[in-house]
Amino acid sequence: MKNFLYVIPIICLVACGEPEPRRAVKTQSGNLISASVQRNIELLSQEEETIQQIIAKDSLHHYLSSATGSWYFYNVINEESDYTPLPDDLVALNYNLVSLENDTIYSMEDIGTILYKVDKQELFPGLRNSVKLLKENETATFFFPSAMAYGYHGDNNKIGPNVALKSTISILKIDKQKENLDN
Repeated sequence: MKNFLYVIPIICLVACGEPEPRRAVKTQSGNLISASVQRNIELLSQEEETIQQIIAKDSLHHYLSSATGSWYFYNVINEESDYTPLPDDLVALNYNLVSLENDTIYSMEDIGTILYKVDKQELFPGLRNSVKLLKENETATFFFPSAMAYGYHGDNNKIGPNVALKSTISILKIDKQKENLDN
């Protein structure tokens, strides 16, 4: 019994040692991230090349490029106004989404009229930026690389991952907010 009393403190001392962290079996450097970046660069390059080929074949329209990476042409121009939406303005708009092969994904009727508070609500990046380029009663057709559309995730419905899109956007009305009325 005496020996048993000596064994208990020894077991407690051994068991109370610092836990050793588990070591990683295999460490990875930034190879995965580098490969992903390279894939995205190549994908963007391919999509931009496809869009440029479409533009080169279209002699009917004059294309402009936006600072955010999309290309567009005007279907309807409003010469009477010079006001484009500013943050907090409420914009009523219609748009459609079409593949680069001209297959309709969502028609304007499917989407309906959208009321969008500029820079305060979520839209896909290309649409969010394009709204700020158009004036009331203007319509333009935009080409978006997938990174400016729904990206690698898609829309969880009809738009798959990494799909470049074409969209015709019409600004129906712009309600200027009080802070913007001075402009």
